[in-house]
Amino acid sequence: MKVTIERLGHLGDGIAQGPEGNIFVPGMLPGEEVEGTLQGDHLADFRIVTPSVNRVKAPCVHAKTCGGCMMQHASDAFVADWKLGIVKGALAGQGLEAVFRPILTSPPRSRRRATIAARRTKSGALMGFHARASDMVVDVPNCQLLHPDLIAAFPGLEALVKLGGSRTAEVSLTVTRSLSGADVMVTGGKELDSALQLELARVTEAHGFARLTWNGETVALRTAPMQRFGRALVSPPPGAFLQATAEGEAALLQSVALAIGSAKKITDLFAGVGTFALPLAERAEVHAVEGEAAMTTALQKGANNAEGLRRVTVETRDLFRRPLEPDEFKGVDAVVIDPPRAGAEAQMAVLTRSAVPVIASVSCNPITFARDAKTLIAGGYHLDWVQVVDQFRWSSHVELVARFSR
Repeated sequence: MKVTIERLGHLGDGIAQGPEGNIFVPGMLPGEEVEGTLQGDHLADFRIVTPSVNRVKAPCVHAKTCGGCMMQHASDAFVADWKLGIVKGALAGQGLEAVFRPILTSPPRSRRRATIAARRTKSGALMGFHARASDMVVDVPNCQLLHPDLIAAFPGLEALVKLGGSRTAEVSLTVTRSLSGADVMVTGGKELDSALQLELARVTEAHGFARLTWNGETVALRTAPMQRFGRALVSPPPGAFLQATAEGEAALLQSVALAIGSAKKITDLFAGVGTFALPLAERAEVHAVEGEAAMTTALQKGANNAEGLRRVTVETRDLFRRPLEPDEFKGVDAVVIDPPRAGAEAQMAVLTRSAVPVIASVSCNPITFARDAKTLIAGGYHLDWVQVVDQFRWSSHVELVARFSR
């Protein structure tokens, strides 16, 4: 069967129109003519008859087997337009349009945080990312996504898996680049005993890891894993949210700063460990609100130890169950809001009843962003512009900052 790819799905699969509906073909691009065997709604054993002008040679040698990246076969220009289209399409679904600023994309080999799958084997350990649509682990020693410091941590991670991994179950290792060494969090490892804890501590020391957290328990702390946010240094709790790349974080911060302008009093909602609150405190008073107490504690400590910041206050509060009320925004010049993928439906509705003149909305989900944008616009705000940030290179994931004002 021969088909022509018409568009891409939300996970990057090519979609063609068949006699009974959509046909999905992975790794394809719009305009490509593909021939293969129809199996249900997928084309199997396919080959490209006519390639797209946007098709390029994948920059990574692992691209054919690894499922960590899905768009390495497409040109950078195509991926940028596609990601802009994802956000535009989400807004259009709510009947909205916007002015878009040029997309900002993180460079290759810049991911400073990743979750690695691993299994103990007869000869040692197998680590990497899952193959596409599979639980098979693919070794990725030449990964073009990860920062070199993360690749350099692989021997130490392998040593951890050899000690505490299983040959029957998978171990998950979340490794984060910090100023003081890799911050490693392991789940699915063997149950801790004193002997294992001692050996894990020795590996942590030998490989220069800053911290090792094992099945939720910190078992070794060589030095606090520090992150810099403006003038402040923060040691996030294990597993705390951190932007995927330093370049992506800088792009988001630059866009947020542009959105709020000369605001002197800012409320930062879903503040995390201070990604925005602490740099913005160099020029404005900031009230940071976050649902996780460990993160607000880390943020406050970072603010207290930094020099040259304006007043920073923190509040631990579940903004889904108890959003800030209109009177709590009295005197606030701008709100920065960076919710998780679910968005901030309840808090956005309250904001429409406030007197806040400017909102910098940060989102990692175009669908919930568009839903919340419709709420703000219906409540009297204007969507001034949208800045798309691609820090999850070669994936379908999109980040953005949008400015709302009234």
